[in-house]
Amino acid sequence: MSMDKQHHHHHQQQLSLAKSSRQRCNEWIFRDVPSDITIEVNGVTFALHKFPLVSRSGRIRKLVAEHRDSDISRVELLKIPGGAESFELAAKFCYGINFEITSFNVAQLCCVSDYLEMTEEFSKDNLGSRAEEYLESIVCKNLEMCVEVLQQCENLLPLADELKIVSRCIDAIASKACAEQIASSFSRLEYSSSGRLHMNRQAKCEGDWWIEDLSIIRIDLYQRVMTAMKCRGVRPESIGASLVNYAQKELTKKSSLWNPSGQTKVDLVSTGHERLVVETIVSLLPVEKLAVPISFLFGLLRSAVMLDCTIACRLDLERRIGSQLDIATLDDFLIPSFRHAGDTLFDVDTVQRILVNFSQQDDSEDDMDDASVFEADSPHSPSQNALFKVAKLVDNYLAEIAPDANLKLAKFMAIAETLPTHARTIHDGLYRAIDIYLKAHQGLPDADRKKLCKLIDFQKLSQEAGAHAAQNERLPLQSIVQVLYFEQLRLRNSLCCSYADDDHKPVHHQSWRISSGALSAAMSPRDNYASLRRENRELKLELARMRMRLNDLEKEHVCMKRDMVKSHSRKFFSSFSKKIGKLSFFGHSSSRGSSSPSRQSYRTDSKMIERTCASTD
Repeated sequence: MSMDKQHHHHHQQQLSLAKSSRQRCNEWIFRDVPSDITIEVNGVTFALHKFPLVSRSGRIRKLVAEHRDSDISRVELLKIPGGAESFELAAKFCYGINFEITSFNVAQLCCVSDYLEMTEEFSKDNLGSRAEEYLESIVCKNLEMCVEVLQQCENLLPLADELKIVSRCIDAIASKACAEQIASSFSRLEYSSSGRLHMNRQAKCEGDWWIEDLSIIRIDLYQRVMTAMKCRGVRPESIGASLVNYAQKELTKKSSLWNPSGQTKVDLVSTGHERLVVETIVSLLPVEKLAVPISFLFGLLRSAVMLDCTIACRLDLERRIGSQLDIATLDDFLIPSFRHAGDTLFDVDTVQRILVNFSQQDDSEDDMDDASVFEADSPHSPSQNALFKVAKLVDNYLAEIAPDANLKLAKFMAIAETLPTHARTIHDGLYRAIDIYLKAHQGLPDADRKKLCKLIDFQKLSQEAGAHAAQNERLPLQSIVQVLYFEQLRLRNSLCCSYADDDHKPVHHQSWRISSGALSAAMSPRDNYASLRRENRELKLELARMRMRLNDLEKEHVCMKRDMVKSHSRKFFSSFSKKIGKLSFFGHSSSRGSSSPSRQSYRTDSKMIERTCASTD
């Protein structure tokens, strides 16, 4: 709509308001007495009489007295609170016309009576005292009515504040909400089977019905109400629920801001109102953990980043999220980047700061329980479990952002290195993310690939991940050699443990089938790699043969159990010894004191691998 059209529409509204006011005035003014004074309020004129107005209003009495000689007949009242509507109610009161005082007009009546000086000084039972009495005896005893009065006060500031209308309503709301929660808590008290009095946590809390009512208040008044509630001792969970409800109603673009799976590029004009709402809600967040859902905190953070809120606001949200990051999900973590087109798809810098907050947080509060104070470093302590969960979350996040062509290696590594080394017990997730990054950034120099792969502890890869890494051509040669080496160690350990007996320690070992001369420092790295891959295939074949023989062992074991049930004679033990002799497929050694071939092979392999790694470097 153009400016001319808006001006014309506003003029038409004023004319219709003036016409309706004149029509209403004609209904209640004295028709048989001609008007002797015209009052103009915001362009609306009222043809009235001096005597009723002067008898009640000190302001009009002074104006008439000042112009006694000129016999004033027209008065313009500027900046009257509530405008023409409020003045009409005051004029009706001066004429003795009855009307109802309600929660929707009591604030206007208090303010207009103060402006017109309609106090007890000029007339008994004047409009000011009547409105004050209704406010104190009716409104302040009812929470919904207090909210309605506060809503009316939005257009009456700062006078409504000076008359303490706002503060009285806010105090009443806080007191009523606190009383409601206390009553609700008592209603949930019940006796257990042992006769003890306890709180029924499963019963629905009925003391938070006011949350919906407060969502209609303007943000500045809402902030004052929440602050008063905190001082009164309203539960943090109730404060948090109210903040969530208010934010979802007040932020007009919440569908795109709060849904991480939606579009990342949002066409939104950053308004000062939305920025004020986000910053105010963040300042009102309870200090207690879990008072609001972590998804709500991430939603606020997305809004704060997109609306360019203050740095203090964003850092506060990052600190709160970092303190409870172990309950976050991958969808929460995916914060879109709202910067220039050449930037990454997701906001990596914000996530890195959140992880730093998580890593540096003080775990003393979590470890103060008697049951866990001496087990803070055990795998089952809360802090250790949180580390495991966050490590898995970070690995999934790295895999999600790895295909981004604009993601620099330094940022990717910074995210991966934020957590301590003991946070990951298995490096499969980290290996998967690095493999995706290498696949998406095929032009990465060899030096950068080596630097990136040093993040992986190949000894912590599972058998499946190790088998994949051994054949992954995207990995540097040095990394593949390490993978093959640890795969050999794993196979050796599995073979050594497969025949362990409960009563007797193993004495005989089968020598490892690796030619000690195959690996040499004089060979080229590529020849070493080919030799190791060939020997790795041989080891896999040997492992397959071992599994087949173990199956035979299990069958023979079943037969031996049957024989044990049937007979306990010496014949059984002799047959048992013969069967064991037949099934023993490990190499025998006649001397107990001689060293095991596998141990010799292990020492030889270690030296060979050291030479191989030195040659690849």
